[in-house]
Amino acid sequence: MSIFSKNQVKKVIVSADNHGYKPNTIEFKEGKPAQIKFIPKGNLGCLDQLNFKSLDIHDDLNGKKEVTVNIPTDKPGTYDFACGMDMFHGKVVVK
Repeated sequence: MSIFSKNQVKKVIVSADNHGYKPNTIEFKEGKPAQIKFIPKGNLGCLDQLNFKSLDIHDDLNGKKEVTVNIPTDKPGTYDFACGMDMFHGKVVVK
């Protein structure tokens, strides 16, 4: 699900549960401000940890209502994210 706010930041909501990330592939346009809101649901197991290695972002979803990650869109690229045990994956594609 995408939401545009007044300042035109594209926000995508990703749910994280014991089945993985939904959606697990997200696309943003180059040069447009972008954010992902991760919403944890239920018992997460290894999904309680969120890792964007290429962005040096490591966050804990456990006990939080949501975690917002700002995505750099200054150039095209792909940013992979995964759970703490690297079992569940997703990716962000900037075109």
